[in-house]
Amino acid sequence: MAADSTEAMFEGSKIAEKPIFTFDKPRFLVLLLFATPSIVVLFNILYQQFNRKNYNLPPVVFHLFPFVGSAISYGKNPVKFFASCREKYGNVFTVVMLGRRLTVVLGARGNKFVLGTKSAIFNAEDAYRDFATPVFGKDVGYDVPNEVFMEQKRFLQFGLSTTNFRAYVGMIEDETQHYIQTNFIFGAVNSREEWSTFDSNYVMSEIIILTATRTLHGTEVREKLDGSVARYYSDLDGGLGPINFLFPHLPLPSYWRRDHAQRELSKFYISIIRKRKADTSGDFENDLMAALIEQRYRDGTPLKEHVIAHLMIALLMAGRHTSSATASWILIHLAANPHIANALYAEQVQVYRSPDNTLRPMTYDENRQLPLMNSVIRETLRIHPPIHSIMRYVRQDIAVPVVIGTPPREIFNATDDITYVVPKGHHILASPAISQKDPQIWRDASSWDPYRWTDPKGVAAEAGRVYESEAAEENDTKSEYIGVGSDSPYQPFGAGGHRCIGEQFANMQLAVIIGTFIRNFELRVASIPEHNYYTTVTLPMDGYIQFRHRKID
Repeated sequence: MAADSTEAMFEGSKIAEKPIFTFDKPRFLVLLLFATPSIVVLFNILYQQFNRKNYNLPPVVFHLFPFVGSAISYGKNPVKFFASCREKYGNVFTVVMLGRRLTVVLGARGNKFVLGTKSAIFNAEDAYRDFATPVFGKDVGYDVPNEVFMEQKRFLQFGLSTTNFRAYVGMIEDETQHYIQTNFIFGAVNSREEWSTFDSNYVMSEIIILTATRTLHGTEVREKLDGSVARYYSDLDGGLGPINFLFPHLPLPSYWRRDHAQRELSKFYISIIRKRKADTSGDFENDLMAALIEQRYRDGTPLKEHVIAHLMIALLMAGRHTSSATASWILIHLAANPHIANALYAEQVQVYRSPDNTLRPMTYDENRQLPLMNSVIRETLRIHPPIHSIMRYVRQDIAVPVVIGTPPREIFNATDDITYVVPKGHHILASPAISQKDPQIWRDASSWDPYRWTDPKGVAAEAGRVYESEAAEENDTKSEYIGVGSDSPYQPFGAGGHRCIGEQFANMQLAVIIGTFIRNFELRVASIPEHNYYTTVTLPMDGYIQFRHRKID
């Protein structure tokens, strides 16, 4: 019995000697896996709360996740995101976005600061080269130094002359009318009394590329647009998404198709260039390719064939998406506002009515004298600028002018006036979408009201006059110097040296296309769709519009 007691005591002592905590490696790894994100988020929050020592740096927008930063909020609705940040931080703040630090400078003065500062400080090529070059091609646009790019823009101006525009109007009207007759079916039994539906996003994209190639690129390109050339341009479209900007060289099929399409289109244009050089009897005086073949750099060097080819591709790709988005938004607003659509039709009748009560073809000079049409285009560009964010890469530290923004004292508990400094290595961003709908500038800022542009003493008219008066200066090579960005809060085509070269062509093209649709159709839509910010260019989320043939009175 004593032996039993001794054994029991011994067993009890062994139990007592067992460790209270045992290390379970698999369980620990699982716990660590789930706990790590929370720990990372916690440290990121603490870092943001207690690391505000340099008051000269713009405030960083609060975010939970490092590296990701504010990318999700920005991607869903950049305009709403910027507006909310502006209320909290003012006109100047920094956003962390997928590992990049991006300083945002808002307002009309902010636009001028970002877009008007010389390229040696705020550089567009560094910001867009990796994104644009695989689509546009080598040795053009953002793939060359700024001074070369300015010369290339000058070359393009020779093909975008008023003389050429006068010839282009008839071509655009013919192409649009032919597209309507070929593709639009009136009702289930082709009745002109019934309503049918079309997708304005798709239709406008098709018409824009057809009319642009017919006018700028010539008959050889237009005739091939129903086959392989159209497929190649479609594959290039696949290389202009937001993912391509963030990750320009992923090993994915869409990227391979983009690169293959660029090579094949380059070969296609070069073959046409060589044929034209060999056959000087052709009449190509009104298209862009003919103008480019004759151009020389300032040192007398002619443009290489692949440079001409890539400039042709770049101009079409850059203008196709912006113009088609704008055309789609115009049709949607006209469908939602039939009284304006009817007034637009009445304007066509007033200017273009023939003695036999038909509407004669449009002309460039008469279209420029259509006040309501011009107002409709301007107002749509104000409410729906195709590009909501314009970026540059910061090559050296630069102070933000005090008139744009200074650190709010309640944020930093600062006692002295402080000037923001944008540091080298950041990206910097302007957003005309904010200044164009700023309620402190525009009456009923979010309302689509074309008639605001017809008041000669109104804010809109003055903004338009300032923007147009600075166009010539900004498109000149002097734009590398500080201060030539537009003072206007209305900047749908950008400002400074990189202001869109195709601005006048786009306005002319839109006026003819919309005029042709209004002559043919009555339109209606249930409501104005939301913006689709998941595409590079801001499209309507839903582009479907009902139509029926217009009843002629």
